[in-house]
Amino acid sequence: MQNKNIQKKLWFKRKTYGWGWTPVAWQGSLVIVLYVLFIVSGVADLDHESFKNILLIILATVLLIYICYKKGEKPKWQWGNKK
Repeated sequence: MQNKNIQKKLWFKRKTYGWGWTPVAWQGSLVIVLYVLFIVSGVADLDHESFKNILLIILATVLLIYICYKKGEKPKWQWGNKK
């Protein structure tokens, strides 16, 4: 029987200021690197089939947000550390 109190390993932590995530594990960093490489390769080829490339960039961004949401802390607006 698994312990329900076992905390899942986070790939992303909530940012200290603003809304979003910061990678804290190698898996999170790998996801960000792959996303950036995908975007750079898509932007470099925008002259050919622009609509298709823009759609792929949008889908990659949605996938990145989904991964951050599933493997990170719950996002919320935050302005510094809690006192």
